[in-house]
Amino acid sequence: MKLFISADIEGCAGLAIPAEAHRQEAVYQAFAREMTDEVLAACEAAREMGATQIVVKDGHGDASNIDPLQMPDYVKLIRGKSGHPYNMMWGIDESFDGVLYIGYHAPAGNPEFSISHTSTGNSLYIRLNGEYMSEFMLNTCTAASLGVPVLFLSGDEAICGLARKQAPWIETAVTKWGVGGATVCEPRQVVLERIRAGVKGALGKEFSGCCTRLPEEFVYEVTFKDWKRAYQMSFYPGMEQVDTFTCRLRAGRWMDVVTAHCFVVY
Repeated sequence: MKLFISADIEGCAGLAIPAEAHRQEAVYQAFAREMTDEVLAACEAAREMGATQIVVKDGHGDASNIDPLQMPDYVKLIRGKSGHPYNMMWGIDESFDGVLYIGYHAPAGNPEFSISHTSTGNSLYIRLNGEYMSEFMLNTCTAASLGVPVLFLSGDEAICGLARKQAPWIETAVTKWGVGGATVCEPRQVVLERIRAGVKGALGKEFSGCCTRLPEEFVYEVTFKDWKRAYQMSFYPGMEQVDTFTCRLRAGRWMDVVTAHCFVVY
């Protein structure tokens, strides 16, 4: 069994304010260690369930958060940014049996986690075919375009609920939940046990047919915080400005959407 793990930091245990996700801040190192530990918990559980190959993509910031010296010998860790539009999913292809997500979080526009966002802080919200687009939705569409099912997600309560809505078969592990600017955090040992149990539960089921179906047409809309950025990004090929803050792209291929996202949101 060959698995792909895409890992972020904001959805990991305890993290609640932006400074904790930024390398230049003193508090960051503790949460980078937590991200490493949560990825390790998922890898160890997957190994127990028969995984023979695991590729981990560090997906946060400059993608150098996970400690490579802590990875087991059956894990390949992808660090840094390739520049490919797949971004957090770079390294995945049709040969993988499933995808696991660690440390994911609520999307831009969602009020249930204090630092909800999608990819960067440049958008007020992003919609894909009328639904608020999370990094989970973005990356799951990428996996689906390759025929690879998503099996597990850990993160805040809001993204766990959204993941189950998009992929009803998915196993989830809640790490925390938010109200306004506050975050109620589960203990890290509880989170680690939930990750282990959730990964084992996901891999213990029949999942070969559990793949998200992509629509025939994609309508991708970004509502920016800055009207000047919206104007600038309206010149991206195929993008139209529909109001002062919002640009829209219609496409029939997922690669066109994920490429546009890579250029206009970052």
